Amino acid sequence: MFINGEFVDAISGRTFDVANPATGEHLGSVPDGDAADAERAIAAADAAFADWSQTTAYERADILMAAWNLMRERAGDLAELMTAEQGKPLRASAAEVNYGADFIRWFAEEARRLTGEWIPSSRANQRFLSVQAPVGVVAAVTPWNYPMSMLTRKMAPALAAGCTLVLKPAEATPLNAKAIFELFHDAGVPAGVINMVTAQNPVPIGDVFTSDPRVAKLTFTGSTAVGRTLAAAAGASLKRISVELGGHAPFIVMPDADPVHAAKGAGALKFLNAGQACISPNRIYVHTDHLDAFTSTMAERVGRIVTGNGAAEGVGCGPLVNDAAVAKVEAQVDDAVAHGAEALVGGSRLTEGDLANGHFYAPTVLAGVTDSMRIYREETFGPVAPIIAYDDPDQVVAMANDTNYGLAAYVYTNDLKTALRTVEGLRFGIIGVNDVNPTSASVPFGGMKDSGLGREGAREGLLEYLETKTAGIAI
Repeated sequence: MFINGEFVDAISGRTFDVANPATGEHLGSVPDGDAADAERAIAAADAAFADWSQTTAYERADILMAAWNLMRERAGDLAELMTAEQGKPLRASAAEVNYGADFIRWFAEEARRLTGEWIPSSRANQRFLSVQAPVGVVAAVTPWNYPMSMLTRKMAPALAAGCTLVLKPAEATPLNAKAIFELFHDAGVPAGVINMVTAQNPVPIGDVFTSDPRVAKLTFTGSTAVGRTLAAAAGASLKRISVELGGHAPFIVMPDADPVHAAKGAGALKFLNAGQACISPNRIYVHTDHLDAFTSTMAERVGRIVTGNGAAEGVGCGPLVNDAAVAKVEAQVDDAVAHGAEALVGGSRLTEGDLANGHFYAPTVLAGVTDSMRIYREETFGPVAPIIAYDDPDQVVAMANDTNYGLAAYVYTNDLKTALRTVEGLRFGIIGVNDVNPTSASVPFGGMKDSGLGREGAREGLLEYLETKTAGIAI
């Protein structure tokens, strides 16, 4: 763990092991923290807040830029570590390292753009000054599927704003988090400003994060169920809350779209990180006029995906995070097939040869999916592309909106009017129009409904860590 500028053991002395999800290989052991460790970390962050919050924006920006440079210098080693601990193909790991570094650079620059404003008064002898101040100690919880970029997306704006931080990384990927903390430490972040508690059981840490009065804000990325629990507990003490939760993204192929082009886009996006992404398409709506062309293209391309250890050359789909994740995907596919869907490609676990010790599921294309199937309603978080045929373009947006989630959505069309009307009609926070990568450090990321509260990235991501303070001045 990292507390008050030092890597330390858990107070209890306990540890837990970390393994490669592709091979089962033991990668190392990390401290198994508990509530006492979380309280120790919060105390360090609280003690450091007064000095850190008074640093200038230029000082904070310089440290963040130093961290950005170090992340770029260490990119190769960071990508290899990510592939070993998380499982994604090395090429995808390298892309995530770059993406994570972008957040550090963006918020280093945003730190210098924090400004206030003079506000007119109806009184001639009065002036108003409105400024922004850091909220205080931030408690952050990050997921395993993007184990570096999800850290930098929270740490960089918190530091830019002048907050101090305590982070609990996912129990599946603590070594990735340790590497990020090492580079921030080497960049010159003062002792106590950033702290990390690793734990196999996240519940005691979450209880402290949501109840300790020294914590001013909670930020969480993960499942909707856990997010609801944390947000409810944090809300009892009126902590600032931002949560980025699950998704059930629709991917709509309109009648005027090129079905082959759309299938290539859907295939590239769906199987990124073995489908373990909150913005991954979960329902692919294809107009009946394009069904054959889209499905045949999708099946042909997915059939060529090589599944295996992400460190191996040519692998396009790595392992799932654990056996429970494989079982969930398997149950959804089996249910769909039992209710009339057809697995055109894949449809089973992969356990042969070099895959025997890992958590693998074959990249799968399901045809004939209907709203009676579990996969139509439940987030999959796995390498399965469910194709749903539709006839009425006027109804497909309503079909896409028929979910409790509202994170990401995609539409393929060659008509500007159709694109704009669809964007306006979809109840999702992120929408890609003929684009399967509608994200960047410079744009807001977040969803509606059960997909969360607040935004990360862009100026909105910085405002999540700031309070507005107004002074009325009589002259």
